[in-house]
Amino acid sequence: MADTKKHIAILGSTGSIGTQALEVVAQHSEYFQVEVLTAQNNASLLIEQAIRFKPNAVVIVNDKHYAQVKEALLPHDIKVYAGENALASVVQMDTIDLVLTALVGYAGLLPTIKAIEAGKTIALANKETLVVAGELITQLARERGVNIYPVDSEHSAIFQCIVGEFHNKIEKIILTASGGPFRGKKRDELLSVTKAQALKHPNWTMGAKVTIDSASLMNKGLEVIEAKWLFNLSADQVEVVVHPQSIVHSLVQFEDSSIKAQLGLPDMRLPIQFAMTYPDRFKSDFPRFDFAKYPSLTFEKPDMETFRNLALAFGALQRGGNMPCVLNAANEIAVAEFLRDNVGFLEMSDVVERCMAKVQFVAKPNLEDYIETDKETRRLALEIINKKN
Repeated sequence: MADTKKHIAILGSTGSIGTQALEVVAQHSEYFQVEVLTAQNNASLLIEQAIRFKPNAVVIVNDKHYAQVKEALLPHDIKVYAGENALASVVQMDTIDLVLTALVGYAGLLPTIKAIEAGKTIALANKETLVVAGELITQLARERGVNIYPVDSEHSAIFQCIVGEFHNKIEKIILTASGGPFRGKKRDELLSVTKAQALKHPNWTMGAKVTIDSASLMNKGLEVIEAKWLFNLSADQVEVVVHPQSIVHSLVQFEDSSIKAQLGLPDMRLPIQFAMTYPDRFKSDFPRFDFAKYPSLTFEKPDMETFRNLALAFGALQRGGNMPCVLNAANEIAVAEFLRDNVGFLEMSDVVERCMAKVQFVAKPNLEDYIETDKETRRLALEIINKKN
């Protein structure tokens, strides 16, 4: 009997998206086979996942943990690799049908490129890949005939709204934002924000980096840039609206003025599952939305004067070239240093803005330009932060 299962590689299987993706796999084990699992540092959870889901191979990117993983999986006939090069190579395995990229930040770029080059379908949870190199990635996907299915809840919502509407022109899309834990606060109230406060998201449970980005609205800025490339839009076709309840995940307005929205409880397993099963919808046991429990759904404009990251992201998108790459790299350093208590919450935007002003602009970057821009921006961002201290 032929193997009709979809064989999946999950890059970043020990993170928030990766672990929830494995919940989806477990619920539909008759449809999915895990082919590859990867982790950066969490060797113990990677071992646990590998023993349960029996992939063909695993990659532990930090090679300090290689011996531990290798020894633990030796009795289970699972191949074990280590290092960033292994991550970029393993996605090209013939047996893989779909690659879920759930890595955090710039680290997702090269493996995603290699997976597209190998003709693999992509379920994209790593928004930074399109932020950094959207033009390169989308062009490569077109050339290789590769579909990229969005996993972010907002982009999945847009995708779900346009299924069956591909022949109809989009007038604009509206990305919803919860507003994070500091919605409604002004700059003077945010001067002494701590990382503990910023890590308390009102609606979603996510990794530390994404949670801080949500608190500063940089996450929404990155999503604006990602949306431009995913849906082939201009900057002025993307709008952001704050929706504190996080029930309406995003909306699409068509040329005839009709607006379609996708609603549901905040649960990342739904967009993960949709990307993995498209064009089908599989039955789930996810909690169901009850209108009676949400008598009021509210919407408001984002405060881009207080939360400057969103304005900086729109600026980077409008300028184009390597500027979104600068934005992303500067932000990754700023967030990491904020989590180390080396830079203030509002100062993160200052770091990003100064890097965007100082790093050399490249109008038509190639992959080497992106790599060099990323390195130069990180060096500059650290220099700016160290001078403050």
